[in-house]
Order: sequence, then C-alpha cells, then structure tokens
Amino acid sequence: MSAPSPRKRLKQATDLLDDFYGRPVLSPRYPPVDELVFTVLSQNTADVNTERTFASLKARFPGWTAARDASAEEIEEAIALGGLAHTKAPRIKRILEAISARTGAPELSELDDMTDAEAQDYLVALPGVGPKTAACVLLFALERPVMPVDTHVHRIARRLGIIGEKVTADQAHPLLTELAGADDAEQVYAVHVDFVRHGRRICHARRPACGECPLAPMCPSAGLA
Repeated sequence: MSAPSPRKRLKQATDLLDDFYGRPVLSPRYPPVDELVFTVLSQNTADVNTERTFASLKARFPGWTAARDASAEEIEEAIALGGLAHTKAPRIKRILEAISARTGAPELSELDDMTDAEAQDYLVALPGVGPKTAACVLLFALERPVMPVDTHVHRIARRLGIIGEKVTADQAHPLLTELAGADDAEQVYAVHVDFVRHGRRICHARRPACGECPLAPMCPSAGLA
C-alpha cells in the first residue's frame, strides 16, 4: 500500500490536533493595517508583550495617519515595551508611508478588490514585509486562504514529511496553502493554529515530547528529532 499523499497527511494531522486541542475558529482579529503593524511588532517578541506594545502604540497614536507623520523616535518611545523597538519603529513608519504613497492614506481597503495572489504581491512589496507577515494580514484580517508559515508550522510540516527537509519557510507558504486547501480559509487557519499550538507545547525544536504527542503514530520523526 502506498504512503498517504502530503495532502492526506496534513488533513490527518490537523484532524488529530483538532481533537487534541479543540478546533480553531477563524474570526477577524484586527483591520488590515492594524494586523500588519501588530504582526511587525510580534516578530521575535512574546505574545503578551506584543499585545501590550500594540495597545501602547494605539494609545499614543489613535489613528495611523498620526503614526505615519510622527518621527521614528516617537514611535520607538510608544513601542519601547516590546523587543527590537529601534528596528521596528522606522519599519512601521516606512510601511505606513509606502501605503499612503499608493492610496493617499494608511489604509488597505483596496486589497478587497485584489485576488489572493495580487494582495500577497502588494503586501510583500511594502518595506520590511515578507511572506509570513503578508499571509497573517490576509488570513487573520481578511479571512483569505493564505498560510502563514512560522517556525513551528515549518518544523512540524517537515517532521511529518508533508514537505521536504530542504523546503524553506518562504517556499512552504504556497505549498502548505495548496495542501491545506487554497479555497478553504477555515482549514488553512486550523492548520496554522494547530501547528503553532503544537510546536509551542509538545513538538519543540529541541527535545520534543514525543511520548505525549497525538501525532507520534503517524510521524516519521517520532523519537528521532
């Protein structure tokens, strides 16, 4: 009997993790620009610090036009609670300026009229925005079926043999989007959230807890990682 296809393996893993953790429910978190800035702030920063930092930024600049027109130093002061503020502040300012240069204001309503591919291309053309950040905006804010591949998603997909060992995180975005269901945002979201939760709790980069893992019976890496 031939081995299950990568698509079937991904579906099987997601079903098992849904049962283990509970099925994630997709619901827009923030408007697109808010989600974009939040994702920039989240890079290399714990979730709780990201939320505090984002709240501090919004309190200082209730509108994104005010943040765009502020100095990078003022933005840095507002996000000092989070990590890498000196790097993230000018990046946020450049992003808001780049959006405004195209639309006249720091808002992303024009994404509504774009295909997923067009919207992805538009977002990754912004300064400092990569495929994962763009995918977060499209999935979390607009409920588009585009997979954000972070370190947990990438690691687990490789350990399960869903993608090859040499596939990079950037290369994995379109591959895992297609395998999860390029027309099914709910399933793409479930894969992403399930894999992130599992990577944080059990399938660690070092010393994964394979003895506690509901995926161990189907995982070629169980006990070997």
